[in-house]
Amino acid sequence: MVALPTLETLTASAHVVSLPMRVKFRGVVSREVMVFDGPAGWSEFSPFVEYDDEESSRWLASAIEAGWVGYPAAVRSSVPVNATVPAVTAAEVPDVLASFDAVHTVKIKVAEAGQSLSEDAARVGAVRHLLPEAKIRVDANGGWSVPQAVTALRMLNVFGLEYAEQPVASIPELAAVRAALSGSVLIAADESVRKASDPLAVARAGAADLIIVKAAPLGGVRRALEIVAEAGLPAVVSSALDSSVGIRTGLALAAALPELPYACGLGTVSLMAGDVASPSLVAVGGGMELREVVGDPVLLERFAAPAERRDWWLERLRRCHALLATS
Repeated sequence: MVALPTLETLTASAHVVSLPMRVKFRGVVSREVMVFDGPAGWSEFSPFVEYDDEESSRWLASAIEAGWVGYPAAVRSSVPVNATVPAVTAAEVPDVLASFDAVHTVKIKVAEAGQSLSEDAARVGAVRHLLPEAKIRVDANGGWSVPQAVTALRMLNVFGLEYAEQPVASIPELAAVRAALSGSVLIAADESVRKASDPLAVARAGAADLIIVKAAPLGGVRRALEIVAEAGLPAVVSSALDSSVGIRTGLALAAALPELPYACGLGTVSLMAGDVASPSLVAVGGGMELREVVGDPVLLERFAAPAERRDWWLERLRRCHALLATS
């Protein structure tokens, strides 16, 4: 690992932007990110605004790896990518899917606060109606209880589910849901890996059939590769609503994994109405080619965050840098 860049170095290379969303996603209508123009390439620091400094510092470690060290060697040049459908109404599904190219796999958000299981079923059913041959996976972001998850997944599996991502919040609950479904629906762990103090606890508990890995929350591509190797479970690489710069980091992780049995959740730039790079890093023909991404000065200026938000991010950068310096 390269020596920690100084705060002054990071600040001098930083740009803060606010990227409008085409549709609300995780409650977000405008995605704020900080990107760096580092000596090894562009990188992104974009923990969601509600994340605390300790968690956010891992995202900074990932940005420093990408921008000041570079990525490990790739074993593939192309990565299959899924489309993502937020918790929209069934009527809005066609418009969302229209923003993606050649959809072979779809991840659908379910268990949104304030919505019902019937609304989830209508959304999943709308996707299946439009794409009868596509693989479908659902993501509850830990929003169900164990009984709710078992009921919901049995119902939704009538549409044919590839797997269910984080149906419940805790590792014991994941294990309970997995046992109740007896393999009829595969269980994937996301938050229980990337937000846990011990990302390998899921594998030890036998609580999931596969894991979702995101480079930034895990501290970078190399650390994510170590976790996948130690977990011994199939892995799906996903993003965290990143700009094209952040998606490039996820793409590097997917390209470096020894095995890649599932399409990756790296297509979320298609949900945005703005970006920091041109052309954007989006899937073509259901896949994404490995290539470099650089910030576009025109876009960086067009979507530059207001001064007070830039100051907020710079102060966050200072705090997270201090944590890395003492770790």
